[in-house]
Amino acid sequence: MYIIFYMEVIMIKILVVEDEKPISNLIRISLKGAGYTCDQAFDGNEALDKIDETVYDLILLDIMLPEVDGFELMEYIRPLGIPVIFLTAKDALDDRVKGLKMGAEDYIVKPFEVAELIARVEVVLRRYKKTEDTFELNGLYVDASSMVARRGDKEIPLTPKEFDLLLLFLRTPNTALYRENIYEKVWGGELEYGSKTVDLHVQRLRKKAGLEKELKSVSKVGYRLDV
Repeated sequence: MYIIFYMEVIMIKILVVEDEKPISNLIRISLKGAGYTCDQAFDGNEALDKIDETVYDLILLDIMLPEVDGFELMEYIRPLGIPVIFLTAKDALDDRVKGLKMGAEDYIVKPFEVAELIARVEVVLRRYKKTEDTFELNGLYVDASSMVARRGDKEIPLTPKEFDLLLLFLRTPNTALYRENIYEKVWGGELEYGSKTVDLHVQRLRKKAGLEKELKSVSKVGYRLDV
């Protein structure tokens, strides 16, 4: 029972922002078949709402969108540190250059082959170490596959939730995470008003893993792991 939940927690989550539903559905089915979880947004405002509510590992972003276009969305996404692949029918050189200069990791022109899309997604995720199984940070070694964390030769006795929390921070370094997003990723639900669950677990994780300096509080937001 625990193993199934753990795999759900660490699964890569991708947001597809595409207003053409047949294309969006094809991408969703293809990503699911490759082992990813996927949310869909069909206009710019819906995408903004989803980005505010959920922590994504990658965003596939069309440019020609209703309400708010892809370039405007990119301005909002860039400070969040979420990698973006532009996916669009706009194949003019100026548009590709603009998208890359704005911070996009890649630019795929429609129509495209599904195999190419999946390959490019995997490249970007590896670049951001979203699929890494092992991590090292200032003497802390973490192996996700064996669920082991240690300093030197000494194993750190983390609870399952503390280990999932540590993996979340390691996979989103230098990014301020809202308490609500942390709870949704690790506990799989909605954080109740006034709950101190996230704060208590972060405090214990800091002490156990020796991350007092690296794992910092962000006022009125939540926490950030500085690397």
